[in-house]
Amino acid sequence: MVLIKTLKKHKNIICFIDYNFLILKGVFMELARENELKLVAKDIRKKVIEMIGYLGVGHIGGSMSIVEVLTILYYKYLNIDPENPLKEDRDLFVLSKGHSGPALYATLASKGFFPEDWLKTLNQGGTRLPSHVDRNKTPGVDMTAGSLGQGLSAAVGMALGSRLSNINNRVYCIIGDGESNEGQIWEAAMAAAQFKLSNLIVFTDYNKMQIDGYLHEIMNIEDITSKWLSFGWYVQRINGHCFQSLDFAIERALNEKCRPSMIILDTIKGKGFSPGEGKVDSHNMTFDIKVAEKAIEDLECIQ
Repeated sequence: MVLIKTLKKHKNIICFIDYNFLILKGVFMELARENELKLVAKDIRKKVIEMIGYLGVGHIGGSMSIVEVLTILYYKYLNIDPENPLKEDRDLFVLSKGHSGPALYATLASKGFFPEDWLKTLNQGGTRLPSHVDRNKTPGVDMTAGSLGQGLSAAVGMALGSRLSNINNRVYCIIGDGESNEGQIWEAAMAAAQFKLSNLIVFTDYNKMQIDGYLHEIMNIEDITSKWLSFGWYVQRINGHCFQSLDFAIERALNEKCRPSMIILDTIKGKGFSPGEGKVDSHNMTFDIKVAEKAIEDLECIQ
């Protein structure tokens, strides 16, 4: 009886301790998961630098700025199967800014869609990894991209098609900020809102640079948040290199039931590539394998 009374007396304390233990356990698990994603992202960056170094020239800037979003999508959110890359109910991904293919190739290779040796053949004769992504050549690529502005329209069609076919999947798409100069982007934006495509989640890689210079000098797209809101989208703007921010934003987008989602990623062009980080020239940059090896050494020193 004394033991029972004691337990009853301290029941609230025991419950309080258990609850806080669960919270702490959850926090530690999330931190461990975030550290895993950071390691994956660093490895993907190394692969991107190395493959372009082997070729001698490539779109390093826009590839490096989307590494985190690709990492969290492919390692946490996308319903995909490297053993069955064409399964009907898979989530679909469209890299509308197709010149950033090296980042997608490195991610797909790390997930086992094809051998990593393929990475050394980037944009060479007979390769299955062309400069711009091609669904007919590369396992895991859902949409061919070339002329900027077209990928979002394809993603809208995929999302609408999945709904009409009663396929319960998600369509994800990355567009560029320079690409957002294209009128077709905004036509697709209107259509997605009109059809209430809540199964569509789009990211803008907002590194504020394009091939000809700084965005605000070429074609200013600010206030970018207000623009997408005015088109009827659910809009968030976050640090595109922060896994915690990406995680929260994607979760909120997944819970949106009536509108397509736009997540604007504030990023740094060439992030993690020491010779080109934050530089307009990194859009399409020439460098050899020695420069690549030194850049990888620099990357290793970054926490």
